[in-house]
Amino acid sequence: MKFLLSPPALLVSLASALLLGGTGCQTPTSTSQGVALFNGRDLTGWTHTLEDPTVPREAVWSVSNGILICQGKPTGYLRTTNRFTNFRLFVEYRWAPGKQPSNSGILTRIQPPDRPLPRCIEVQLRHGSAGDIIGLQGMPVASGQPRFFEARANPVAGDITGVRRLIDAENPPGQWNQVEILAREDVYTVWINGKLVNEARGITRAAGPIGLQSEGGEIHFRNVRLIPLPSRISVH
Repeated sequence: MKFLLSPPALLVSLASALLLGGTGCQTPTSTSQGVALFNGRDLTGWTHTLEDPTVPREAVWSVSNGILICQGKPTGYLRTTNRFTNFRLFVEYRWAPGKQPSNSGILTRIQPPDRPLPRCIEVQLRHGSAGDIIGLQGMPVASGQPRFFEARANPVAGDITGVRRLIDAENPPGQWNQVEILAREDVYTVWINGKLVNEARGITRAAGPIGLQSEGGEIHFRNVRLIPLPSRISVH
């Protein structure tokens, strides 16, 4: 299955879906392909958390030629000022050309309190594991499904539950990859470069920001866009 193009019906209902799926003070830019979370010029609509709060944001994240560059240290993340529950999210990333690929992730449904590795659902970008779906800091992913794993009392990430990817669909380091995440109620489906790499059920339903992680090495992002989807049930 491939969903690289957005269904026209979703785009028609974008305005109403924004009211149902996202809240916040900043309004992202609407495009014909959804909502551009990253405008390609600056970090309007984003805030951040770092393990070392004395480090300025610009020392970790910068924008050049439409690309968001993350140095990977110290650990932390950028997050949107808007919150989303159900959505179709597109993110392009690459490991810095000529440098060793490392670790990062796309954080979704982020929950308080603010900390360098928050309670959230992460779609893993770590080289060699891209596409794993992980609940951090005790955010549940249902057990009993194929490829399920768990780890308790991790000193950094707390209780972890997750579902490992089906296949490796990453391009070679230095080349761009496209990630697509469909989050609808308690089901997450992930494609990388047009290939279905994971599906997990029993995901915690919660409204929360989208985050891009700093954790290890230099990584680049671009074309970060989202189509909010309406909720079928009330979310508390």
